[in-house]
Amino acid sequence: MKSAARSSFYWYLPLLFATATVAIPIHGYLRATPAAQEVKERPFVVEYYYKAKWGHADEFIALFKKNHYPLLNKEMELGRILKVFAVAPRYHSTEHGRWDYRTTIIFKIAEIAHDTFDSGPLLKQLFHDQETYKREEQHRFEILDAHWDVPIKDVDRDAG
Repeated sequence: MKSAARSSFYWYLPLLFATATVAIPIHGYLRATPAAQEVKERPFVVEYYYKAKWGHADEFIALFKKNHYPLLNKEMELGRILKVFAVAPRYHSTEHGRWDYRTTIIFKIAEIAHDTFDSGPLLKQLFHDQETYKREEQHRFEILDAHWDVPIKDVDRDAG
């Protein structure tokens, strides 16, 4: 009885070895294909929506331009960000769908949008008066009612 179980186990060994021999190179090939590399290196776009407390939209935008936009410019200089757009709605919307400011950032690659980049040294370089910077940033967030981020993708209009 013991030898029958052992012989059936040894029958599986060549099968396991053959499966592993075929699967490992395929797995490595799939991870290193040029198409996978293209997707990894494609720019990553995120839209950041800001809704200020009623009556504070202009103040929020002014503080954003003064204290956050210079940091985004530095990240463009470093090559982390390819482009930054900023828009505000021309007309009012319903309160439920209202937003006051949208910034679109095109990151070089998706990993940059999600990394743990330490902006501290850049902030010290940009804003010598750190107390004023911190106070204004605190106020910018105090007048913020809502904020949401929307990663976006291109849609092929010609695809069927």
